[in-house]
This record gives sequence, C-alpha cells and structure tokens, in this order.
Amino acid sequence: MKMAFIVFDQMTTLDFVGFYDAMTRLRTLQLMENVSWDICATRPEVTDGLGIKMKIEHVLPDLSAYDLIFVPGGLGTRKLKDDAEFLSWLKTASDVEMKVSVCTGALLLGAAGFLTDKRATTNPPAYEILKPYCKEVVKARIVRDGNVITGGGVATSIDLGLYVLESFTDAETVRNIQKSMDYPYYQTGKTGSDYMV
Repeated sequence: MKMAFIVFDQMTTLDFVGFYDAMTRLRTLQLMENVSWDICATRPEVTDGLGIKMKIEHVLPDLSAYDLIFVPGGLGTRKLKDDAEFLSWLKTASDVEMKVSVCTGALLLGAAGFLTDKRATTNPPAYEILKPYCKEVVKARIVRDGNVITGGGVATSIDLGLYVLESFTDAETVRNIQKSMDYPYYQTGKTGSDYMV
C-alpha cells in the first residue's frame, strides 16, 4: 500500500502527526508488506500554523499513483478550499481507493468533489462550512461513507489512524499498538459500522 500525506501552509501539525504515527506502524511493526508513504505538497517547504517548517521531497506528484491519501486540517484549509491550483492537484486523487481527512481537511476533500453524496464530519466549529460540500454533516468523531473516512477535531487524528489501521489489521493488533502508544482512548471493534460516535 502506498500512502500520500498531504501537507500545506497553516496546517495543524497534530492533525498530521497523529494519523501519520498510527498508519506508518503498518511498516515499522511489519504488519503489512509493501507499505510506503510520501509527504506531499504543492511547494518544497511548508510552515504549519505555529511556525514549524517542513521540507517536502514530493512536490505536486500525481496522486493517482497512491492507494490512500490523507488530508489534515488547520486554518490553511479556509484559503485552499478556493485555490484552483491546489484543488486541481488534489483532484488527481479522484481514483484513489481510500480518501481520509481529519478536522477541516474535510473542507478540502469536499471542495475537490470527493464528498458529493457522502456523509462526513469535521471539527465541530466548521460543521456549517462543510454543509455545502456533502450530503450530510454527521456530528460524530469518525464517519465512514464508502471509501471516504473523515474525522472530527484535532486530537481525533490519533483515533482516526487507529480506526483505519484496524480496517487493515484487526482489533487485537490495534489494542497492542494502543498499549505501545500508551493511548487507551480508542475503542476497537467498530470498523464494520458506517460511522462511530
């Protein structure tokens, strides 16, 4: 499985890191063969909402080459949802098997057309902004509708990563990962439902 982690100026780093930490364990713990990932952006350096700078090796790659894309949130989403260049690039992921976002990253999935006729969630203060982009805003921590999974506010990124990880492995594996992370809050066994509260 090949994953693309989308980053951008004024993103919230915890949105990115929580999901990244969980999902990259597929390879670091040898839970799945042929797992790889790239951190991708529209420019060679991005700065998060608090001034942390990241050097980017994969600038404007064709996202159709990936099996999963992940989009974090942050204040930068408010501008990017109307940025034609960014959205044109994001739309190269239209055939990607799994599309995942957390927090206001859902606004970018929505602006790219990936939430049309889908239920989705986002950070609660952004529910109203998300409404025009999806069939229904669900006030839940994680919402899965087909091949699109959206997560709520910032710290949901850890739960979201574990949720997606569980869909690729099993509940026992995820419980072991939770112990290694000292993270007891995620509840396993809900991957079969459309969404979890």
